[in-house]
Amino acid sequence: MFNQSVEKGLAILAAFGSRNRFMSLGQIAETVGITRSSAQRIVFTLETLGYVAKDPYTRRYELANKVMEIGCNYVAANTLIDSANPFLSAMNSNCDETVSLTEPCGTNMVYVASFTSRKPIVAHMAIGSRMPMYCTSAGRAYLAGLPDNEIHALLRASEFKSLTPLTMTDFDKIFAHIIEGRTRGFSINFEEYMLGHMNVGSPVFNKDGRAIAAVHVMAPSSRWTRDEVIAKLGPMVRECAGAITNAVRTH
Repeated sequence: MFNQSVEKGLAILAAFGSRNRFMSLGQIAETVGITRSSAQRIVFTLETLGYVAKDPYTRRYELANKVMEIGCNYVAANTLIDSANPFLSAMNSNCDETVSLTEPCGTNMVYVASFTSRKPIVAHMAIGSRMPMYCTSAGRAYLAGLPDNEIHALLRASEFKSLTPLTMTDFDKIFAHIIEGRTRGFSINFEEYMLGHMNVGSPVFNKDGRAIAAVHVMAPSSRWTRDEVIAKLGPMVRECAGAITNAVRTH
């Protein structure tokens, strides 16, 4: 039942991004790992349907804005986002820092909702952006809401990289931090994912008591100390995630 043409078409769309904004047919084939003739047929179909566009001068391809329909349809149909938005907005107003909701996708967390700070921010993560579970507060918070055997499986499947000099890559230490976050009700990350960028996250649970998402708040080190993040933002994000959990369970 598995359709390889659909798989290749989706792989081509996913190959475009900030590093590959424009690609020739040969570059597309090489990036996705398919033959040039296969890429030609699939790209022609995607262009005809309006999902990619070709520059008539450079003859290179780029994503067309029609691809946004798929993502917008997901956001519009996601009842969790509707339930979470009022609480995310309230926390954003209270702390005036960027507050976001992420959902799991493999060993990553995906941004599905975000309320941005009015103050200068270290980095802006667009809806649909991904970040690894093992070194982020949102990822660790989500993992803390799972059984230990599932935590182990997801960590084993992750590729630990030192994204900053502070990134934790030791399996046992990461697992210990996840369990500590479970006990405390929120997980922390002090510049492990991005320098100058601290954050704290807490899991959102469904009716069955299983983690399905995580709320996290970004705290630039230029405005916050570690102690302040734990003492002030930790309880706030835990309360926000708890309110979303209650809304989900009564929806």
